[in-house]
Amino acid sequence: MNELKRFFHPILILIFSIAALAMSLFLYIYWYIEVSAGLEKLVLELNLDSSQVLEPQTWVVILILSILVGIILMGIFIIFVYYQKTVQLYRMQRNFIDSFTHELKTPVTSLKLYLETFKKHELSRDDRLKYIGYMIQDVNRLSDNINRVLNLARIESRNYGGEFVISDLVQTVEQFIKNNIHLFRNCEFNIQNSSGSSILYYINPSLFEMLLMNLLTNAVKYNESDKPRVDISFEIKKHKLHIIFTDNGIGLEKTEIKKIFRKFYQVGQSDNMSAMGSGLGLYLVRNIARIHKGRVVAESMGIGKGSNFIVILPYPK
Repeated sequence: MNELKRFFHPILILIFSIAALAMSLFLYIYWYIEVSAGLEKLVLELNLDSSQVLEPQTWVVILILSILVGIILMGIFIIFVYYQKTVQLYRMQRNFIDSFTHELKTPVTSLKLYLETFKKHELSRDDRLKYIGYMIQDVNRLSDNINRVLNLARIESRNYGGEFVISDLVQTVEQFIKNNIHLFRNCEFNIQNSSGSSILYYINPSLFEMLLMNLLTNAVKYNESDKPRVDISFEIKKHKLHIIFTDNGIGLEKTEIKKIFRKFYQVGQSDNMSAMGSGLGLYLVRNIARIHKGRVVAESMGIGKGSNFIVILPYPK
């Protein structure tokens, strides 16, 4: 069965199809030339007018056939590429479903266990508070995963709501961190503004906060240091505003950098490792940057050397 699957591998089928088509073209051209040669010989033997021979049209026909075959080959190649992308998307969706199911099931199981403990045992106040704290963490984890899916649906349907308002981005980031510091415990944040002045920009506040939440959550989540740190700097370069998020996390391999913004892509899945995350956070970041007429890029020196995520926005003076 495995040998049969290898034989019917899409790449092999593509190669065989191209080879068969090329061979068909070659045989047809060979036959056409033979027929033309036979007609020319017949004309000479019968002393007919040579202008009646189709020889001048032979190469025109061959050229047209070659162009048509080239178009067919291009079509086959496009279909093959589309098929491969569809298969890849299906695999990523399957990985996402498996991961997301685990992300939902784990906190639900944990909550059930704590509630059963409350039901069966008389606990001291300290134990109750401790377990309630664990339960709140599980609820926050559930809420975060559900919100990501809901936010994805809102953005892809262009139904994200809210208006674009002019805001000081430095103050916006500072206020966001202050309001959500409880989500980033034991994490150090440093904000730097090289311009020294207010950076005003039209943003959708809810979407921009979603972008910050995903970038900062990833910086803390994918971090194995005792003291996670995120440096946020604002730089204006050639009519572009660069918002740079630099962390001391686990870093990225070069092969991962171009893939991490894909929908459903999870770090590690291409290396047969345990895939990390839901595969939606950075996809949302990329789309939010695009909604603000910008883009986002990632940089890393490698595993264990941290990462840079740079949001680049147009900033004409």
